[in-house]
Amino acid sequence: MVVVGTDNKILGAVVFIGDMKYYGSGGSATKEQNASGFRLLAVDPLARGKGIGKILTIASIHKARNRKVGQVIIHTTKAMRAAWKMYENLGFKRSEDLDFMQRELPVYGFRLLL
Repeated sequence: MVVVGTDNKILGAVVFIGDMKYYGSGGSATKEQNASGFRLLAVDPLARGKGIGKILTIASIHKARNRKVGQVIIHTTKAMRAAWKMYENLGFKRSEDLDFMQRELPVYGFRLLL
């Protein structure tokens, strides 16, 4: 999914995964049943702070609800710590059972029960 500005420039994008078996990350997330997820959420640096990430996150949650799954799973890193508060404000909870290491990089799981 993408958010496009009035000048037809892409302001942000995210990859929604309807079935976690296609999630394509490390750890145990691909084994989660009755779950959707999203990955690679990105916002143009010039568009940050305008709610684009929140729009994409909410759209992903709506897509998951329309699929009638029971949860949404995401991963993030400490470099994206600013986004953690947004995810938590939308109801995501840290889920240590989804954490994994990507080489030397710790990756942290979050889960939203629907």
